[in-house]
Amino acid sequence: MAQTVSEKVARVLEKHRRDKSMLVGILQDVQADIGYIPKDAMVEVSRGLDVPESRVYSVATFFKAFSLTPRGRHLINVCLGTACHVRGAEKVLEKIEEELKVKRGETTPDLKFTLETVNCVGACALGPMVIIGDDYHGEMTPEGILPVLKQYN
Repeated sequence: MAQTVSEKVARVLEKHRRDKSMLVGILQDVQADIGYIPKDAMVEVSRGLDVPESRVYSVATFFKAFSLTPRGRHLINVCLGTACHVRGAEKVLEKIEEELKVKRGETTPDLKFTLETVNCVGACALGPMVIIGDDYHGEMTPEGILPVLKQYN
């Protein structure tokens, strides 16, 4: 039987011995287990650590790595750094938005993809760069991105 959010949070809190100084690690583990950090999980973390909900929320919203909404199975990051930008990253991003029918920062309704942008991935010579999960796709074009996306269906 699937665990409830409360049970998952309780397990994570016990793993971290309910140590308030481990709030970031606790939220990381909650997100890894659930896929994002829902409001009820933040409430459970707050109660379990005996810290204000506002503190949990402020940490969860401060770090870009945390998501308060469900994310897709495949995270797509389009680099918009200077080198990628001048080589056409915006056109690649527009093609992905058109194909997936989402805008940057959104997740497809089937929870297959979440589309985000980053400022630089440090592979400027290979730009425009698109990262899907752990896979790096360089020298991307609007036409070239469609077959790449199909690999993740």
